[in-house]
Amino acid sequence: MKNHYHVFKFGGASVRHAQAIRNVAMIVHDHKKEKLVIVISAMGKTTNALEQVVSLKQAGSNCHNELAAIRKYHEDVMDSLFPKDHRIWTMIDREFENILTTQKESMTDDQLYDQVVSRGEILSSLIVSEFLLQEGLPMHWVDATEYVITDNTYREGKIDWASTESRIQTLKPALEEKIVITQGFIGGAPGKQTTTLGREGSDFSAAIFGSCLQATAVTIWKDVPGVMNADPKRIKDAVTFDELPFREAAEMTYYGATVIHPKTIKPLANRNIPLLVKNFDDPTLPGTIIQESKVRHLPPLIVFKENQCLISCGVTDYTFINEQQLSLIFQLLSERNIKINVMQNSAITFSFCVDYHEDKILPLIEKLADQFEVYYNTGLTLITVKNYDAKTYQEYSNLKGNVLEQSSRSTLQVLTKY
Repeated sequence: MKNHYHVFKFGGASVRHAQAIRNVAMIVHDHKKEKLVIVISAMGKTTNALEQVVSLKQAGSNCHNELAAIRKYHEDVMDSLFPKDHRIWTMIDREFENILTTQKESMTDDQLYDQVVSRGEILSSLIVSEFLLQEGLPMHWVDATEYVITDNTYREGKIDWASTESRIQTLKPALEEKIVITQGFIGGAPGKQTTTLGREGSDFSAAIFGSCLQATAVTIWKDVPGVMNADPKRIKDAVTFDELPFREAAEMTYYGATVIHPKTIKPLANRNIPLLVKNFDDPTLPGTIIQESKVRHLPPLIVFKENQCLISCGVTDYTFINEQQLSLIFQLLSERNIKINVMQNSAITFSFCVDYHEDKILPLIEKLADQFEVYYNTGLTLITVKNYDAKTYQEYSNLKGNVLEQSSRSTLQVLTKY
């Protein structure tokens, strides 16, 4: 049985400046009588900036200028929200000192990444929490690393669901009296090391808290009116879905739709907890509700996934591609945690498309070349059209520059230089 808890997640765009944070306060104020958990992302593009700090630390270079720019960004926001004698200034100083003193010694690159990049969420959640307190809202700030328990797979922490649920359940007494605010994207591994849950993982964090509390609903506040059938920056007549079935939403994320993190749907669907996607600039808009349902006649969903790489592995001894060779390819992909986005085989070639991350893909290609004749193309875009109709099929299957194309009864995928 679901309880009357509600989880709100505010992404980076919704806390990117002082006015956005004031807007968060107005939304929270309207829901202050609910038993509310708020999950906060890093402000604006802070995660990208902290990734640059990590790169410099890994190279043994000075990162003071980059950190100074990040600090100034946060302090400019704080200047608009707080008096100079507010305790938030000391709190934020301490966090920047933690970033500065985090050193690479005795850490892997991924471990260092998580210890540094995770501070973005700590910074933003402290600022938002202190502002909401200042606005008269009863707040209880908690460190997500003490509640979202993971293994030590840095940059892609795997959730220990039993421990996580046990910890999150202990928040119930606090929720009777206060609004709980915490961070997205981060968890805690054994030994009190911070892990991250995968890029853009704050949606997943909200789903974790919602699932473990058996919440009434989880709401993700975005800078769009809801879940749309295409990126409105690419397709002007994109429409907003009023309702989506869990399964349809899960497929969208698999194909690369970025409005919801791919891991978000499963924990909510398992406990039949609706997911709402709402617009933080205009909370009166209905948004999209994602739940267990059947929705007929959905419009075509069009997803563009850029920075793709097509890798083709050809046999070298005039045999055909067989199960043993495929097994070797899949094993090499699995070992490197590389996901195939689309694949196709002929008698003598197996081709597959993956996200292009040079540091992962080039070593993979080098290893494949031990067994196969390997060709690859970068700079491609994967276009997926789910629930295609005659018009969209005709439009996307005939693009100039298509290098791979395949379709099923409901889904068309083309890989193109588009």
